Amino acid sequence: MSETLPPCPECASEYTYEMGALLVCPECAHEWSPVASDEAASESTEIKDAVGNVLADGDTVTVIKDLKVKGSATAIKVGTKVRNIRLVNGVGDHDIDCKVDGFGPMQLKSSVVKKV
Repeated sequence: MSETLPPCPECASEYTYEMGALLVCPECAHEWSPVASDEAASESTEIKDAVGNVLADGDTVTVIKDLKVKGSATAIKVGTKVRNIRLVNGVGDHDIDCKVDGFGPMQLKSSVVKKV
């Protein structure tokens, strides 16, 4: 079989297989329609911030709420500027890859930032 199937959208497993009209992941048991995933991929190219502005690579954003950071005693405070963001398909709904001053590299959700 020369056709390659897309990885699982839930756990990114490469061992997906077809079961009738659906694609199935044997690792997390997620089932999805390949047609729906193609439509979602084309719609998800536009990432928007908390107020609806379209984000792009290299933008500067401001954090709009305090964010707890695992493994750190301090939190990222409201108003923290994050420069030179990169849009990615991250873990869960974390779609911004960046470096936060004082915390280092991390991924953020677009719903907790506002474009400057």
